[in-house]
Amino acid sequence: MSERAFAVRRATADDAAALAELAAVTFTETFGHLYPPEDLAAYLAATCSAAACRDMVSDARMAYWLVGEAPPVGFALAGYCKLPVDGLEPGAGELRQLYVRSTHQNRRLGARLFEAALAWLEQRYAPLYIGVWSQNLGAQRFYRRYGFVKVGEYDFPVGKTIDREFILKR
Repeated sequence: MSERAFAVRRATADDAAALAELAAVTFTETFGHLYPPEDLAAYLAATCSAAACRDMVSDARMAYWLVGEAPPVGFALAGYCKLPVDGLEPGAGELRQLYVRSTHQNRRLGARLFEAALAWLEQRYAPLYIGVWSQNLGAQRFYRRYGFVKVGEYDFPVGKTIDREFILKR
């Protein structure tokens, strides 16, 4: 495929349905095997709706990026920080999600999405935070390369399953 087919661009409200579908597919590809089907279904229903994506795209404090066209193969979501950080600084930002379809990994698409989100965040927020699953060692290494360090932990519910997440900061 051409480089244009994998261009990174800001998402718009017109992308909400594609974002919701991509969010559900990529979360399931990445983590679906870890959860009972009912927990996975509950999480996806609560977090991967077109309406929720449309609301976030329309919120000036948030931004989505897509890579790939018809259909997109990856996305990033960034905005104000919602992580449970003790003494959270006013003006803190967060990379909330970064996913690429398993069929398109190891092509630097995730890095390109992350760099677009990071550039946007750095113009609006400081400091920056990321929540990452405690067992996702590859993601932790990736974020360390960009200067993020672990500063805390929290519980992240997926249905009735509770995951341990690390809070990273830069």
